[in-house]
Amino acid sequence: MSSFRLDVVSLVPEVFDSLRGLGVIGRAFSAGIAELHTHNPRDYATDRYRKVDDEPYGGGAGMVLKPEPVFAAFEAIPVQPHRRVLLMTPQGKPLQQADLRRWASDYEQLVLLCGHYEGFDERIRSLADEEVSLGDFVLTGGELPAMTIINGTVRLRPGTVGTADSLVEESHSAGLLEHPHYTRPATFREMDVPAVLRSGDHGAIARWRAEQQKERTQQRRPDLWAQWQAEHPGDEG
Repeated sequence: MSSFRLDVVSLVPEVFDSLRGLGVIGRAFSAGIAELHTHNPRDYATDRYRKVDDEPYGGGAGMVLKPEPVFAAFEAIPVQPHRRVLLMTPQGKPLQQADLRRWASDYEQLVLLCGHYEGFDERIRSLADEEVSLGDFVLTGGELPAMTIINGTVRLRPGTVGTADSLVEESHSAGLLEHPHYTRPATFREMDVPAVLRSGDHGAIARWRAEQQKERTQQRRPDLWAQWQAEHPGDEG
């Protein structure tokens, strides 16, 4: 499998340097499992001040990211097969684990467009295949959402995580939250590890974990629980 290429268009590309030293994600970059490239629209501005923003037509507060330098930066990015272009915006679809799995498995290149200032010129939307949001809130730029997507997709690429099975049972992998985890000591400050986990009965352990997943999802995320029940009508939990 070829390297997973990530291209980020951002006015503050230096913030992405930290990803290259971030645990298994950093090792994935070092090992060539993924590669990260940043592109600053300011480098493509044509005026002497390298201006990338301007006042909005019609008036209003704040400045708007201009289309020319963003288009120029985007068009300078090498195009790889199976590419997907994502625009970071609070108006986008809320990010889900299924999106990360799809992008990590179906594409060999992701281009992440990060907005800034009050917003971006509406014509920049035409570059994107999808618009993505972390949730119903607003940040100062698209860098944190982009870093989240980079982390979430690279960790799913083959070779990044040492034990692939750990990706199967984690939260949201099958529509449910993950079961509790324990390690030594068996008793800590009068809190005990459940006896079933120390029993050696792998069948009982598997059943306990499945029950815990359902119970936790029902209690903590009733929205996910309702969706899971709709998709598994024969399982009452």
